[in-house]
Amino acid sequence: MPELPEVEAARRAIEEHCLGKRIKKAIIANDPKVIDGVSPSDFESALVGKTLISALRKGKNLWFLLDSPPFPSFQFGMAGAIYIKGVAVTKYKRSTVNDTDEWPSKYSKLFIELDDGLELSFTDKRRFAKVRLLKDPASVPPISELGPDALLEPMAVDEFYESLHKKKIAIKALLLDQSFISGIGNWIADEVLYQASIHPLQTASSLSKGSCATLHKCIKEVIQYAVQVDAECSCFPLEWLFHFRWGKKPGTVNGKILLICQIILT
Repeated sequence: MPELPEVEAARRAIEEHCLGKRIKKAIIANDPKVIDGVSPSDFESALVGKTLISALRKGKNLWFLLDSPPFPSFQFGMAGAIYIKGVAVTKYKRSTVNDTDEWPSKYSKLFIELDDGLELSFTDKRRFAKVRLLKDPASVPPISELGPDALLEPMAVDEFYESLHKKKIAIKALLLDQSFISGIGNWIADEVLYQASIHPLQTASSLSKGSCATLHKCIKEVIQYAVQVDAECSCFPLEWLFHFRWGKKPGTVNGKILLICQIILT
């Protein structure tokens, strides 16, 4: 599932390769489960002729700022992905569209051709993503309901401790609550809890101030490192739990038994 680092890698790729270019052509899939609240023809006509000014992100949500509204927004769900033809954008487990596949992919939900010939696509193999056309994406759900972005708006350590101290739920469930902190999903939550030596089912309010400080530090370090390498998992440190998450049988890391509580939240 794409989390903050993967979505941030997509945002940076758009910023690097697509800004200042005019949308020459747009193709929107006839898939109302993913394309939310607007017909493909209306979506397409709202994009063609517009210039891409910026790409913005909060948590696991991305939206394009054009030279006039409305703007396309992307809630990545379990397998949403941005692809730019000829450009290496981070690929994550279980959602990859291979370079040898047809282009645009049969899983494409939004395809754009820019005026210099560059092409990009938002794909979703599993159809849990949402693509919307909104006047102000940040002012309406789901983005308006998000908590502080884990990268851009980190809590101070004392604020983090006070917030956890009030929550009588499992710490992993709290980290996955996007209204508490936005951008953390299963792999980041497991990673930071593993590195902080905290049981994922421990009640948040029971954590000591020292454990909260360690967890705060691990969240910052894991997210900043993953973003620094554009979420390219082969660049993650070999001792990270990430590399051992998808084994078919329970395993160990540095002699420690793995404990991963899988919770599905988008």
